Amino acid sequence: MAPLSAFSAMLALFALAYLSIAATVTYDFKITWVTAQPDGFSRPTIGINGQWPIPPITATVGDRVIVNVQNQLGNQTTSLHFHGLYMNGTTHMDGPVGVNQCTIPVGGSFVYDFKIDQPGTYWYHSHDVGQYPDGLRGPMIISDPDFPYKDQYDEEVVLTLSDWYHDLMPGLLKHFISYANPTGAEPVPDSALMNETQNLNVNVEPGKTYMFRIVNMAAFAAQYLWFEGHTMQIVEVDGIYTEPAEAEMIYLTAAQRYSVLITSKNDTASNFAIVGSMDQDLFDAIPANLNPNVTGWLVYDKTAPLPAPALIDSFEPFDDFTLVPYDRQPLFDKVDYSFNLDMKMDNLGDGANYAFFNGLTYVAPKVPTLYSALTSGNLATNPATYGKNTNPFVLEKNRIVEIVLNNMDPGKHPFHLHGHAFQAVFRSAEEAGMYAGNETLSEIPMRRDTITVNPNGNIVLRFRADNPGIWLFHCHIEWHIASGLTATIIEAPLDLQQTLSLASSPYTSPNSSAVMIPRSHIEACTKRNVPIAGNAAGNTVDLLDLTGENVPPEPLPAGFEARGIVALVFSVVAAFVGMGVIGWYGGVGD
Repeated sequence: MAPLSAFSAMLALFALAYLSIAATVTYDFKITWVTAQPDGFSRPTIGINGQWPIPPITATVGDRVIVNVQNQLGNQTTSLHFHGLYMNGTTHMDGPVGVNQCTIPVGGSFVYDFKIDQPGTYWYHSHDVGQYPDGLRGPMIISDPDFPYKDQYDEEVVLTLSDWYHDLMPGLLKHFISYANPTGAEPVPDSALMNETQNLNVNVEPGKTYMFRIVNMAAFAAQYLWFEGHTMQIVEVDGIYTEPAEAEMIYLTAAQRYSVLITSKNDTASNFAIVGSMDQDLFDAIPANLNPNVTGWLVYDKTAPLPAPALIDSFEPFDDFTLVPYDRQPLFDKVDYSFNLDMKMDNLGDGANYAFFNGLTYVAPKVPTLYSALTSGNLATNPATYGKNTNPFVLEKNRIVEIVLNNMDPGKHPFHLHGHAFQAVFRSAEEAGMYAGNETLSEIPMRRDTITVNPNGNIVLRFRADNPGIWLFHCHIEWHIASGLTATIIEAPLDLQQTLSLASSPYTSPNSSAVMIPRSHIEACTKRNVPIAGNAAGNTVDLLDLTGENVPPEPLPAGFEARGIVALVFSVVAAFVGMGVIGWYGGVGD
């Protein structure tokens, strides 16, 4: 008995030590409208607790984070997604509306409660109807006592990049997805921001090393970033530690993150520009008055001038595909399940332009996909349960999964996977066409959770399906999420039913340790009359009967193309102008 008692005492001491380290970090967020003018133009903006920019979320590995949300917007629903966190065991806290939860109604409350088990640089934002570009976006920093580079820098600096629109998203989205925009031209931002402002000053001291945690929180624009006169040393991307890599310039798509070490100079004779420049290749047309750049400064001497950035001949960013993860995880060389996602943009019968995977544009189901998985018993493994228009893929637990994405579009696209970081095992050059399957793959591939596919090129991603839950895979250009460039990953749904449960479900797990969906989540659905059981159409009797499911517009009539829609739109406009002129002349004669 003595050895057992000693062992028990040791366990108790270990538990006490763990509890003394781990903490519960609580945030009370009242989401409200405020007025902001980060580039000099004043407009309504979504803030938190009456402030904008919204506060950062900070925690340490091992902490429990609780975010109590009150939607006080008055005229919009909302949600929060914690971008890059895998949410192991808490898929119901991931945040996408119609997928892991119902939207938080006006006047409603909602609780996010999850444990942090991964360090790194992240961000949080609304995942509801293209909302976050109106301001609901902020950094999320997870500290690590065991960070391998912790002794190589003196201070941390959080640096966010973003794009900014003067018009509100609901109006922009209404025009973007309409017959009046048949080519699908995305709205071009009015300006670029750095820490949600312009002309940012970052005070530095000579001879010190700073770790900049950099987040691109843009709706659309990727940015090139460089620090004049200083070299960056990359040590993390998207929460994955890397072997050190020197870079003079980096490229961040929307939603990507980097941590870089920068050592300041030993004198204070000059200040140096920090330059972010939006990638104008993404824009269909460039407004004459657009300034694509945003400038800040490393300030050594507050009394010295702040120099204008030097002109550069070309953009030559570091190739993130060459990064090596610090843990040197080898290639997943034996794939259990591979599927293709062939993406394109095209028009449907309403004349608007949509985005497609394998000929399907995403349409949200009537029942959030997570709740369908929890209430469909053994049929949770049948993709048909989730409706054709959610682009569902059901994965078995612990299988090695490969996604082959073929970009059949002349634009760049940043793709993000919820619930995982993936191995980026291959990325083609521009105009390479479809993946051939005979390329040489990296033995130690770069990992991250958001990656760019080149125009008319392809990428190949691999991950282990070890996180039961419902996870989206989508383009992180907000316009393309709205137009349907999304697939749904249903990962190990039968295992999920054993660990997570809806109280109203006939398939409630017999496992007494199963976590119940919180009351605030259920109330968010009931307040908006959203069903929480059954298939994508809300059918609880015959789960394979999708009658009444949400569907996209009908296809275009055979032989009708986008250029025909453009001609039709201009013809209609010309007709109205002509009638207006006739009416004006008629009025003059009276």
